[in-house]
Amino acid sequence: MKRPGKFEHFRWVGDKRSQIVYDVDNMVDTGLVDELMDAGTYASFAPDTLAEARNRGYRPFNGTGHD
Repeated sequence: MKRPGKFEHFRWVGDKRSQIVYDVDNMVDTGLVDELMDAGTYASFAPDTLAEARNRGYRPFNGTGHD
C-alpha cells in the first residue's frame, strides 16, 4: 500500500477510536486506512515504531481489528 500523503514518512498509523495501529507498508485492504484518513481520527508515533505505539496503548491490527 502507498503511504497516505499526511503520513508519507510514517509506517505506523493509529486509530484513536479503537486504539488499533496499522502497519501501512504491509496493508492489503487499503479501505481501512482510507476510512481512517477520512474520519480524521489518526495518530502517528515518534519514534515510528510498533514498540512506541504499544507504549501509548495501541494494539497492532491483526486482520480482523481484534486482538
